Amino acid sequence: MAFRDKFADIIQRETPLGPYTSLKIGGPAEYLVTPRNREELAGVLIACAAEKIPLRVISVGTNLLVRDEGVRGAVLRLTADCFTEIRIEGQRVRAGGGATLSAVIASAAQQGLAGFESLVGITATIGGALRFNAGDRAGEMADHMKRVEVMGENGQARMVERADLHFGDHSSDIEDPVVLSVEFELLKDKPDAIVKRLRKAWITRKAAEPFSFQQSVRMFKNPRGQHAADLIERAGLSRTRAGKAEISERNGNYLVVQPGAVAKDVLQLVDQVQKKVQESSGVHLERELSVW
Repeated sequence: MAFRDKFADIIQRETPLGPYTSLKIGGPAEYLVTPRNREELAGVLIACAAEKIPLRVISVGTNLLVRDEGVRGAVLRLTADCFTEIRIEGQRVRAGGGATLSAVIASAAQQGLAGFESLVGITATIGGALRFNAGDRAGEMADHMKRVEVMGENGQARMVERADLHFGDHSSDIEDPVVLSVEFELLKDKPDAIVKRLRKAWITRKAAEPFSFQQSVRMFKNPRGQHAADLIERAGLSRTRAGKAEISERNGNYLVVQPGAVAKDVLQLVDQVQKKVQESSGVHLERELSVW
């Protein structure tokens, strides 16, 4: 039985992916798949491998650009309860890969568990945030992670310990297609003290980002010892535009899009910035924006 027929109950055909990204633009997925449980997820992974169907996982699409022509293959959304559950026992927090980082931070704070404060304001799922080691020098996803449960193309789930993984600046070596759950060990503290730190971190993060009503993405990783935003501004690129995409006035490393923008505008602007910075400073900016 063909893939589209075998999983007809959980597949949407040629579904626009823009609504699932922060930019709200981009083409459709050939198959948008929403498994209802682990068994269906395993079946999808096995079938995709057997039929050589490209497979991707979409979370909240914070730093994702989908090309105007869309993507071929299957795109997974892990929104069922079994993928978003959050459990807290003592100082251990176990969160499903599809749970939002904000929900996990709030649940931990309510239980008097500290360690996530520096991550507040980051829009991501736990699986996506861990895979790209979200955070900065003040704190990263990997800091309090103990183990991660993943599922491979063979549909088998397995646990991977922290010691067996390598995390870098917004990167990890997690290769399995799906993060099922992540376990953290946090520190005890008074809820009021945690909330105070959360508020301070929120204000600091949001002050350095575009306004919340703007559709925006962060373009590049910070080169070692430098800030991409500074390099972009020194290259004279402030408020540079390409079509309906332009550099944010609040942070040179972010771009914002206006109504009517298409993915081509974003790609053109990112390419233009990368080339200009290379010419002016000799620094090659590594793209942080994921492009499908």
